[in-house]
Amino acid sequence: MRELGIKQRSALLTLMAEAREVSNNELAELTGFRVTGDVRRVLNELGLVNSVRSRVTHPYRHELTDAGWAWCTTELATGTPRSNQTSAGALYAVLGSLARFIERSGLRLNEVFEAGELAIDGRVRAAYAKLAPESGAWVGLAALRGALNGESRDDVDQALHRLNRAADVHVIPESNQKVLTQEDRAAAIRIGGEDRHLIAIGAR
Repeated sequence: MRELGIKQRSALLTLMAEAREVSNNELAELTGFRVTGDVRRVLNELGLVNSVRSRVTHPYRHELTDAGWAWCTTELATGTPRSNQTSAGALYAVLGSLARFIERSGLRLNEVFEAGELAIDGRVRAAYAKLAPESGAWVGLAALRGALNGESRDDVDQALHRLNRAADVHVIPESNQKVLTQEDRAAAIRIGGEDRHLIAIGAR
């Protein structure tokens, strides 16, 4: 794989730390720059980052792909890049220590950064289990959100983004858009540039 520039590396590591979809506006606040132009195109072409926007006038939203998570896992143990600066050296020393911790613990990289959020993920799974007639059955997100009454919309959305990367979880659009109610549309979550309305957890 081609060597990435400092902005591309910074973007990947920031998305790793956030472990969710992040807009260009948020990236500007977190890192001081936006993922635009050649930086975005390279990350997209390499399949490391998925970038979407709902309208041309809206900012891009970026999220690590599975390949992006794999790149970050490898990057932790590679040492300081050749274009080393003092701050970069310090950062990669921390990343190296993190890589050793992950190796000892047996955790996956995304589990480290999502650890503080796993409680809500568990509550989403528990709510699904109560609603689904059997493992792997489709449940509408409107019903799921209703069962999670009291949880914030943002927390549930972030949990759904994380769970969608799990092997046993599928979040999909309703194929027959005509059957969607206003509640279904309002409860949808946007992933990969499309609204998704149904979730299934378990073997299918």
